Amino acid sequence: MQYRRLGKTGREVSAIGFGAWAIGADWGKVDDAESLRALHAAADAGITLIDTADVYGDGRSERVIGRFLRERSGEKFFVATKMGRRVPVEMKNYTPEAFKDWTDRSRENLGMDRLDLVQLHCLHPSIYYSPEHFAALDDLVAAGAIANYGVSVERVEEGLKAIEYPGVASVQIIFNMLRQRPADRFLAEAKRRDVGVLARVPLASGLLTGKMSKKTAFDASDHRSFNRHGEAFDVGETFAGVDYDAGLAFVDELRSLVPAGATMAQTALRWILAFDGVTAAIPGAKSPEQAKANAEAADLAAIPPATLERIRVMYEERVKPLVHQRW
Repeated sequence: MQYRRLGKTGREVSAIGFGAWAIGADWGKVDDAESLRALHAAADAGITLIDTADVYGDGRSERVIGRFLRERSGEKFFVATKMGRRVPVEMKNYTPEAFKDWTDRSRENLGMDRLDLVQLHCLHPSIYYSPEHFAALDDLVAAGAIANYGVSVERVEEGLKAIEYPGVASVQIIFNMLRQRPADRFLAEAKRRDVGVLARVPLASGLLTGKMSKKTAFDASDHRSFNRHGEAFDVGETFAGVDYDAGLAFVDELRSLVPAGATMAQTALRWILAFDGVTAAIPGAKSPEQAKANAEAADLAAIPPATLERIRVMYEERVKPLVHQRW
């Protein structure tokens, strides 16, 4: 496992994290006992970074992680959570009192006196033009409720605006082979400002595992079934906003570039870690096997420059017109 400094937090975290959306909701049926086994497998493989949100299963994900932390007491993990999506995405709902209440609820769910990192969870874009809201986060730091704060964004422009605030320690942004725009400018600017970057949706909702086909069926409770066109939340969260068939065509071409002994998912994760400015990728896992395989991606040899260039060209030709300017 590689370990990297997460920006202004000053904390070293694993370059592969554990994304905990899937153990909360929206990815089909979930079994808490299996989720716990997945978390333990991740920890055994060297993963120290866990990312969750208060809205994942309305606190279910946080509570499972809280149980895991009790079972691994004495070990050091970095837990990032998010807040703000349990209410309609409207500015009137983002008050200092709400921030405090949401933070206190997450502290209770996780069993933590002070949260390592709280991220504003893809809130209304106007939030980035409101210094008062970031001052409210500074107050939570001063009060000892949180150690650090950051943002999770939909668009590159939101990330660039957010990092103008000196207290923002991290930005979580969609970055994968099918969503390459953050590499144009954002990653370099985040590094210049000492802001950690967490690459979310790193496997494009599973598309980049290479295990899907036109015949793949998804459970009705899986967002890959009910959010194909943005019915529930931003369509960019599902398959990275790429048309499913177009994504499958990209994956088919990618197969020949996967090195021997590695899976396509591991290759996709290792691709992310090749970019200067990225702190960690946070793939989800619902089983110990998935968690272990994700962790092993950090140990792969660096992707050769010629392969990186080929993937860039594939994106330019097949995907860029679909997603690049939208997010």
